[in-house]
Amino acid sequence: MGAVVALDMLLASRTLWHAGRSAAIAADGEPTGHAALDALLPQGGWPRRALTELLLPADGVGELALLLPTLARITADGGTVALVAPPYIPYAPAWQAAGVDLAALQVVEASPRDALWAFEQCLRSGACGAVLGWPQQADAAALRRLQVAADSGACLGFALRDRRHAVNASPAALRLEWVRDGHGRPAWQVRKCRGGPAPAQAFIPDAA
Repeated sequence: MGAVVALDMLLASRTLWHAGRSAAIAADGEPTGHAALDALLPQGGWPRRALTELLLPADGVGELALLLPTLARITADGGTVALVAPPYIPYAPAWQAAGVDLAALQVVEASPRDALWAFEQCLRSGACGAVLGWPQQADAAALRRLQVAADSGACLGFALRDRRHAVNASPAALRLEWVRDGHGRPAWQVRKCRGGPAPAQAFIPDAA
């Protein structure tokens, strides 16, 4: 009986997963600002203290629109949002129109060589509510460090990456890939999520 109890404790703590058996996962995610997406995710939102990967065919396909409701809420609550080595200078009027407090938005400039290190340090610092990074080169070990850093810093981490990486395993708690549905509409397909199997249904922003 002791072994069974120990196994249940491991499952409940998310340390161990067994096919066909799932632990009760509380819906304690950070709301995404998109009710239809929250309904798809087992935790009811972005996984807290964790890394989320957005897998993109190119920059500017709607990834910021996906994140802006969360970032606006974080800054409204007094939290800081850091952008580490973004590929383009953020368009301040659009961020402000989305409700982001620009005084709480920090842009960290870093060379491609240093961007991954800076991303990890911001996540780990405990000073940020959310950190966005665009790591160009990040293997599984690097992503694992980012995941651990997000946990240590009690932070939401978002890694925006080329979707060619979708074929590679990742320690990120959540992975969303930009796709087109059967009608050609832009959508976000959940490729991996903490707390349960990835839902077959995609999130279609325009239909939300």
